[in-house]
Amino acid sequence: QEQLEESGGGLVQAGASLSLSCAVSGSTSSNYFMGWVRQAPGKEREFVAAVSWSGGITYYGDSVKGRFTISRGSAKNTAYLQMNSLKPEDTAVYYCTIRYGSSWGVPDYWGQGTQVTVSS
Repeated sequence: QEQLEESGGGLVQAGASLSLSCAVSGSTSSNYFMGWVRQAPGKEREFVAAVSWSGGITYYGDSVKGRFTISRGSAKNTAYLQMNSLKPEDTAVYYCTIRYGSSWGVPDYWGQGTQVTVSS
């Protein structure tokens, strides 16, 4: 059973930076995308970013392009989300997700989520 554990959330001021980490255990295959999806109170889930197994393919949501960077760790079961120039509208619960295979789409597994709060 896959388990995803996020860390790194917290409370920061607008304009600050924050980094999230995710570690996957129990995976049944060695080829999967890792991604981040967020959900703000009263809003629908929003795609943030995804990265391929090799780290060579990345995708970003329009609202975070140019500010967030997703990367894969040398231990391929880890991923990081570097968030710069944070805005109050980035406040949300951030979920680490994985999708097996060579393309990104609807995630197969989700973590418990970590809260990111950006104050104005």
